[in-house]
Amino acid sequence: MSTDLTATPHAGAELHRYADALLASLSTDALPAPPPRELTDAPGHWLPPAVEALAALSRGEDALGPLGRAAQCDERRTALFLCLALAAAGQGDRIHASWFGTAFGDLSMDRPVTSGQRALWLTAARGAYGPAGKIFVLRKLDAFSLSADSDPARWLRALAPDEPSIVVPPSLADFPEIAQLPELARPVHASIQLARLRSRCVEITSVREERGEGTGGTPHRPGAAGAEDEPAAVLRRLIVSDETGGRALSLTDYLLADLRPGSDPRLAAIALHVAAPAVRSAAEELVQATQAAPPSAVTVSLLGHDVALRPEGPDPASLAAAEEHLVAESVPARGLPWPAYALFALGAVLVAAAFLVPAPLPAAALALLLSAGGAYLLWQRRAREQEDADYVAAQLAELRELADGAVWALHEYAREAEKRAQTASSDLTELTRLLRRGPRAG
Repeated sequence: MSTDLTATPHAGAELHRYADALLASLSTDALPAPPPRELTDAPGHWLPPAVEALAALSRGEDALGPLGRAAQCDERRTALFLCLALAAAGQGDRIHASWFGTAFGDLSMDRPVTSGQRALWLTAARGAYGPAGKIFVLRKLDAFSLSADSDPARWLRALAPDEPSIVVPPSLADFPEIAQLPELARPVHASIQLARLRSRCVEITSVREERGEGTGGTPHRPGAAGAEDEPAAVLRRLIVSDETGGRALSLTDYLLADLRPGSDPRLAAIALHVAAPAVRSAAEELVQATQAAPPSAVTVSLLGHDVALRPEGPDPASLAAAEEHLVAESVPARGLPWPAYALFALGAVLVAAAFLVPAPLPAAALALLLSAGGAYLLWQRRAREQEDADYVAAQLAELRELADGAVWALHEYAREAEKRAQTASSDLTELTRLLRRGPRAG
């Protein structure tokens, strides 16, 4: 049974002030102030006896009387209030296991996680209820452990977000365009993703050693973290309006959010434990991709021409076709040297005319000059043709050198692939060990 005390503006304002005062007292170890008159005068409301029970528990006194009266009014809200309030006061070890079970209720994949459940989940993960509270949440979540076929790629993206970029292995440093071929890029990319996944799992599972946390650590106090802290916000809404409503996400959505980089590592450890089968499945898929055998032949573009490369060397037919295309593109089409021929013809005409005119010397000299011009044009043409031939020869030599070098690079890539496969197996073994270890209760 609950009564709406927010129907009037005055009562609502009083409840807001009381919620602020109660949260402040919890964060400073002070005894909770008595509820406002609007609450104490309300018949059958759960909060006044719950606050009385909270005060008695904080003093280490017997609280069975007020606790029983509050539970008769609303057992679930009373249990949730005491669990969150005692945790905020740093006395989470005073709660009874049955309160936690009543407040938490049942989880289901078919309906969203309530704000109250998430608040208890967060508070337990942070150690406010000691090992027992964390084990309770783990057992609740274990009932919904994900199967290995629960879209492993989704969990992989949460744990180790992909960084779309072309990674050039050392073997292909001189041929970055070859590294972009999907059949060669995929194993390299998979090995990098697997290493990133293992690193993230190591980071999550080693948080206890890095932070020096243990069962005797200082509990997290929601009241001290301000309105941004979800458990404190849930406790405030419970006091003010009897509700714990807020954002409600599915269990999967919360687990994915907890696994993303930058999340609370204690929450990440729990989420990793629940998602372990899907994470292992994602790792196994990456290992399979990493261990894919290099292709027996690849076709690459060298100097703008496609050449098929095989382990024994460049494919002769494709290399010959590439050379033919290269020659055709490199040698410009040149017609006959008509200007030179014209000069020679005109010179011949002038020589013949020299025998018919009284003064032959000028005509003969001009004919000689024209013939010299024609010879110079022919010499220039031959020089350009030699340059073209030298350029083509250099291009053909470079094409063959690149083809041979690419073949050796692919041999080195194959050797690297064996090392990547061995490293991937080692990463999977280590990752499996980390997943089996699970989160620490302390």
